[in-house]
Amino acid sequence: MPSTVADLRAQGRAARDALARSEHAALPLAADRDPERVLVDQHATRLQDLVAVRVGRMLQSPFALFRGSAAQMAADLAHGPSTTQHVVACGDAHLSNFGLSASPERALLFDLDDFDEGGVAPWEWDVKRLAASVHVAGRDAGLTEEQSREAVLRTTTGYRDALAEMAELTALERYFLRVDAEAVEALVDDKASRRLTREVARKARRRTADRVLERITTRDADGALRILDEPPITRHMDHATLDELDVLFADYRATLREDARLLLSQFTLVDVVLRVVGVGSVGTRCYVLLLVGPGGEPLFLQAKEAGRSVLVSHGGMADADTAYPQAGVRSEGHRVVCAQRVLQAQSDPFLGWIEGWAGDLPGRPRVDYYWRQFRDMKGSVELDDLSPSQLGQYGALCARMLARAHAQSPQAHAASAYLGRSDRMPEALADWARSYADVTEADHATLETAVAAGRLPVERDV
Repeated sequence: MPSTVADLRAQGRAARDALARSEHAALPLAADRDPERVLVDQHATRLQDLVAVRVGRMLQSPFALFRGSAAQMAADLAHGPSTTQHVVACGDAHLSNFGLSASPERALLFDLDDFDEGGVAPWEWDVKRLAASVHVAGRDAGLTEEQSREAVLRTTTGYRDALAEMAELTALERYFLRVDAEAVEALVDDKASRRLTREVARKARRRTADRVLERITTRDADGALRILDEPPITRHMDHATLDELDVLFADYRATLREDARLLLSQFTLVDVVLRVVGVGSVGTRCYVLLLVGPGGEPLFLQAKEAGRSVLVSHGGMADADTAYPQAGVRSEGHRVVCAQRVLQAQSDPFLGWIEGWAGDLPGRPRVDYYWRQFRDMKGSVELDDLSPSQLGQYGALCARMLARAHAQSPQAHAASAYLGRSDRMPEALADWARSYADVTEADHATLETAVAAGRLPVERDV
């Protein structure tokens, strides 16, 4: 029988006796901590000709390294103090993993937008990753330590306050809550921030399938649509025939809701390319698929490799509370889809998964993938463009959406009670974030040394 709200809140308050909120400021690190080894181990399963590109992207700045180091941070979090209040977690909730996207009704919504590492974990792991990303981003942007800390405090107090608001809502109210672009504008403090919000939304609305078609496709001698090669970012591969891909396309459609399944049954797959994406994801198998509908209308999908969540592989969360939808996952791709459906207010109707294979390897070993729409009205904030005040506002906005996501899990009531109303936890998290920013900068220097010594390959500016 599910616990009552009163029971959960009592559990949260009692948890302070086992782990004081001030203890979250501590950042103990393992004696054998080795960020270079973590990176090398990850590269073993990546496309080898893209490993140098990944290293180059991660070394662009400490924040870029932070983006690509979810595995290392999961290991660091597991080594430190943690609550026992587990929620469905993002696993990689840094500032750049929030943004605008289109709802099925074509409204622009602001939310979490990356779920590759989704799983079950202590709620504060996501908050610590978000808070640390704010401090690292502040340093990268040239903010003072005081300005960076103030931005982090707006983020951590924003999470506390938003989770408290969520705790006052019913489960159904939390489930249906969403934040659209207009609501985002109302949440910011000043005219400049509202102008920035409108500009990001305007650009997102222009990123439609027709716009993508203009930018990345051409027609061959027979007049057929074909995606342009732009190596090493975009390139055709000979991993599979179109007939084999049609079988995988059918497998994917079988995981969709009935309406989307019927819709996509009318589309024909005409081209597929390998595409380099992101920072930490570079080297994973990620494909862009071009489909054409009965009237010639284009649709772009993305099929992305899904490995084990870093919450499991490095965070030790394999034995976490399984009283969640994740308990019934059938593959890593399905896990990502489950996490996205739980954590996002409204998810992509084309979100699905397959159990596929690595066509680039002998014997085609199994690889799991999740599928989604590619670049459909997506928008994000350029962090370098933010003032000190705007960085804090944006951090608080992201924290609000993270609280909404966590509030879908019953233990969020316990988390809210644990946080309470004081500044003890926000201050402790800000202390932790500053310490982790120091660690990130040290890791960046360590990996630059590894590159200089020839232990890591690098290809910059790609």
